[in-house]
Amino acid sequence: MNRPANGNLEPASAAVGPVGASDARAFRNALGQFPTGVCVVTARAPDGEDLGMTMSSFNSLSLDPPLVLFSIDRRSHRLDQWQEAKGYAINVLAESQRDVSGRFARPSSNKWAGIDFDRGEAGAPRLRGVNACFECRPFAAHDGGDHVLFVARVVRFRAFADRAPLIFCKGNYGALKPTDEPAPIWPLAIHY
Repeated sequence: MNRPANGNLEPASAAVGPVGASDARAFRNALGQFPTGVCVVTARAPDGEDLGMTMSSFNSLSLDPPLVLFSIDRRSHRLDQWQEAKGYAINVLAESQRDVSGRFARPSSNKWAGIDFDRGEAGAPRLRGVNACFECRPFAAHDGGDHVLFVARVVRFRAFADRAPLIFCKGNYGALKPTDEPAPIWPLAIHY
């Protein structure tokens, strides 16, 4: 195997840093190498206010029971309302919904103006035109450093396979390039 002159397997342009490095931007940029889908998670606060936030920190967690997770920064001024919500809708955005992503990514008092939605579990707004929507009830919350991890139990879902997903990577939106190569069905037996 050929190695570059510096002895590393990677080119000199690769960013390298220890865990806990003081350069949070470099760490965030490294995390940004992982492409994610984009969601708007919504809830209805106990006072009746509609909550909505763009996030890419959404993951499947368990099939039995059906659990998913998302996280919210502890600095969010509405964190207490999210923690008191009785239900959530995780709206997986379609490629055509970049404007929706941008609107719910910013703190704004009028982010709901002109947004087409109906009500789901515990009144959580279900956005129209999405790739998928998972209606959930709170299951657990955990400390996640500077974030709170919300584990939610899925009670209903809907999915639209004909819509392309909105992708985020390296600080930009992107698109998937379909292939004819089938992916393995997860989980593979090797995982056990």
